[in-house]
Amino acid sequence: METSGAGDGKRDSLHVDFGRTAEDYVVHRIGFPDSLFERLQRDGIGSPNQSVLDLGTGTGVLARGFARGGCKVIGLDVSPLLIAESKRLDAQAGLKIDYLLGPAEGIPLPTESVDVISAGQCWHWFDRRAVLGESLRLLRPGGMLLIAAFDWIPFCRNVVELTEELIERHNPAQPKPHIRLGLGAGLYPSFVRDLSEGGFEDIQTWSYDQSVRYTHAGWRGRIRASQGVGATLSARQIAAVDEELEQMLRTQFPSDPLLIPHRVWVVHGRKAGIGTR
Repeated sequence: METSGAGDGKRDSLHVDFGRTAEDYVVHRIGFPDSLFERLQRDGIGSPNQSVLDLGTGTGVLARGFARGGCKVIGLDVSPLLIAESKRLDAQAGLKIDYLLGPAEGIPLPTESVDVISAGQCWHWFDRRAVLGESLRLLRPGGMLLIAAFDWIPFCRNVVELTEELIERHNPAQPKPHIRLGLGAGLYPSFVRDLSEGGFEDIQTWSYDQSVRYTHAGWRGRIRASQGVGATLSARQIAAVDEELEQMLRTQFPSDPLLIPHRVWVVHGRKAGIGTR
């Protein structure tokens, strides 16, 4: 499912499987805010009747946002468990989304068959050079590739910073793509370079901050659904992280709910040619 740097194709030695976190993933990973889709539509992304391919779709949060806007959406992921949860949530929302099971580096769709390709919270996992090539193949002339992130922000010994330190103590061997990419503040300059070197034009990037309200139980669930915990640790280790986090919240951050700072970050670029439909 996951690779490291741009185009190097090297796999992390510690296997990461978000399918193992499916139950917590669905409940506690809230996904992108509605404001993201409103802003994207102003940039010509997610307009009604556009065809959208959502890479690394997970439980379909980004895919459903585009479907609610009237797009025809296909979600792609390597986890059958997450796709199953996506379909269940689609049915609850009264939305129709098609799904493909497989990697983003080789997608069984016809050439020049989609208007928009999106990648939310997943670009750093791919063999990025291979996915850029697939994106150029699949996009119609003028089509758009969108990379988006919605990250919690650690600073000043806040709950996020202390939670990350807790995870590091329990899982020092976890894959750290953000560190390798020189990230950590919800900003991704290397992804801008990917689009530039990958042959895309009219590249734009923007970001804004938004706090998210989490109960203590909700924050614990969100951490269980994270890469460094539920996607890599054993059940016993996950329980140990959860117990220590519960104690930390009770003693150091007694206010419930918590306001967790997040940052929305976006880069998108256009394939050469006429504009999308």
